[in-house]
Amino acid sequence: MIGTTVDRSLPNTMSSFVILHHDSPRGVHFDFMLEIGDALKTWSLPETPVSGVEMTVEALPDHRLAYLDYEGPVSDGRGEVARWDRGSFAIVRQSEAELVVELTGEKLQGQVVLCCAADDPQRWKFVFTAEGKRGRG
Repeated sequence: MIGTTVDRSLPNTMSSFVILHHDSPRGVHFDFMLEIGDALKTWSLPETPVSGVEMTVEALPDHRLAYLDYEGPVSDGRGEVARWDRGSFAIVRQSEAELVVELTGEKLQGQVVLCCAADDPQRWKFVFTAEGKRGRG
């Protein structure tokens, strides 16, 4: 992985991720979920990730690990989910304001950078860079 150094000293350096297509009453979106500890850290994406395209995304409450393998109706009339992608990820860098992960998925292979907005902890910037598209510096 050119240009990427994975910090192997971080816990859970290889964990699972899933992206679910969520058809909900508030509209179609995609749930990006990372297995961190005993929960799925989750962000709502307005569309599927495209390399180099920055999106504003919303942090959601943690979800149960069961969503790694779940497809179907969501409780309380919150729509239906279907798996769009899944795979493993490694944490490259992590702080309170930033999370950088390297994805190895069925569809997506590359790096995701999530940066928290300074004025709103629910609002994040999301940028996916496909493997081979990063600078070779």
